[in-house]
Amino acid sequence: MLQADVMSRPYVIGVAGGSGSGKSTIAKKIAEACGPDVCIIEQDAYYRDRPDLSFEERCNLNFDHPDAIETELLVAHIQALKRGESIQVPIYDFINHKRSQKTRLVQPAPIIVVEGILLFVEPQLRAEFDLKLFIDTDPDIRVFRRIRRDMEKRGRTFEAIRKQYYETVRPMHLQFVEPSKRWADVIIPEGGHNTVALDLVLTKIRAEVVARRAGGIGR
Repeated sequence: MLQADVMSRPYVIGVAGGSGSGKSTIAKKIAEACGPDVCIIEQDAYYRDRPDLSFEERCNLNFDHPDAIETELLVAHIQALKRGESIQVPIYDFINHKRSQKTRLVQPAPIIVVEGILLFVEPQLRAEFDLKLFIDTDPDIRVFRRIRRDMEKRGRTFEAIRKQYYETVRPMHLQFVEPSKRWADVIIPEGGHNTVALDLVLTKIRAEVVARRAGGIGR
């Protein structure tokens, strides 16, 4: 386990990839390997709140377009964590398509992992990452994972999931997500099941954090 050192600049990792690719699995495996030295932020938490719209109107929003994300707030929060400050991450209600009044406290840590489908699309967000991972998983696997997640955890019907997939998820993946992997430092096929790639990434992360502490980077 790495010992916390708030005087060293955190190592910030972006984990991107299509919906259902295994981003969360990779983020969790990094956290399991590095313990309390890791904090995780989900880009999904930063969907813009639209209290001006009715529930029916919110259901028809394009949640897979970069404009749906409050990127400026996410960037500000990453920068705050880099300065050693805690942040209050929004909590998004995926059933009602709006932000909760509650937030989640996230404390600074030597390793910051941010995961989301659109992380590498916006230059100002992309610039915050020291290591950019893209999880490249076959479309059929991704779509079945998404169906299961949305039905079991978000209370959605198959028809609603199918409609959203064809109208926004798939076209936005082709327009934004897939092209963004050109910015990745490492592309990991099949996500968390690729143990060889994960071992190599973890070795890189540990070496970078140790080197930063030894060299006093960010002091």
